[in-house]
Amino acid sequence: MLATPGPLPPTAQDAQWAYETKQDGQRVLVYLPGDGSVLLRARSGEDITGAYPELLSLGRELGTTPAILDGEVLALDEQGRADFQLLQGRMGLAASPAQAARRAAETPVHLVLFDIPYLAQPLLTLPYARRRAALEQLGLNGPYWSTPAALTGHGAEALRATREHGLEGLLCKRLDSGYEPGVRSRAWIKIRNLRSEDVLVGGWVPGKGRLTGLPGAVLVGQRAGGRLRYVGNVGTGWSEAERAELAALLRAAGTDACPFAPVPPVTGARWVVPRLVGEVRYSTRTRAGMLRQPSWLRLRPDLAPEESAADVPDSMSEDFPDS
Repeated sequence: MLATPGPLPPTAQDAQWAYETKQDGQRVLVYLPGDGSVLLRARSGEDITGAYPELLSLGRELGTTPAILDGEVLALDEQGRADFQLLQGRMGLAASPAQAARRAAETPVHLVLFDIPYLAQPLLTLPYARRRAALEQLGLNGPYWSTPAALTGHGAEALRATREHGLEGLLCKRLDSGYEPGVRSRAWIKIRNLRSEDVLVGGWVPGKGRLTGLPGAVLVGQRAGGRLRYVGNVGTGWSEAERAELAALLRAAGTDACPFAPVPPVTGARWVVPRLVGEVRYSTRTRAGMLRQPSWLRLRPDLAPEESAADVPDSMSEDFPDS
């Protein structure tokens, strides 16, 4: 069951909803057949059990009672917050058990459980409140898994708390909702906490197809230690008219010299003098300081290049890992 992006439920309906922290990890269904084994499947249906050997002991927690659990696999940073970049080093290792075991010793994962569509019998038609109660009664809290409590009502306070603690967002779940496998339901609403910052445009990548001759993405940076550091590429957020306007500005600012230090490994990049200031929205930063899921908000002609984009930490890695 998937959530639909949207706003907080109306205040008058607040008591009819539960609120959970939106996690930045890999969604999984956990199959416990009751024989001590575990099967983990990703949203794609792929068997990813081998990637997370530390979760195998979960198969003994319910004895011979078969169950299907819904949750999210996380990798936690030093502050105990989910770090998707850390998790990427654990994903994709299902067919490499020796490597998965080494990575598990270095970066153990944590499974957060939040629903139970099956417990000795299908629970799909039960309301969310009863499924959550059944899940919490199992007491599944171990070395590599937990069942965090959901908050009923107080949605505005819950959302504010996720923002204050730098968390990804909030999930709102209607208390009377059944479990709809494969459905992106309006009974579950997701709210992603987004941030916005000013950036300098230092290059662009030509678009393809209907975007031929126009920018498919712009390459943006922020100052750090006296240099313009590349922080990512932005390819969404424009109307057709805005993209055409931006194309004209980029052509006028073209240069052969890359303004970023170090030069980002972007195939087909075209460089510009970094005098265009833009505002972008993004979810989080990677450990290397790259923007995750950035989208364009607007040009900032009111800002001069030298006064835009607050300095980012100069400790940003000079490598450019996948974000």
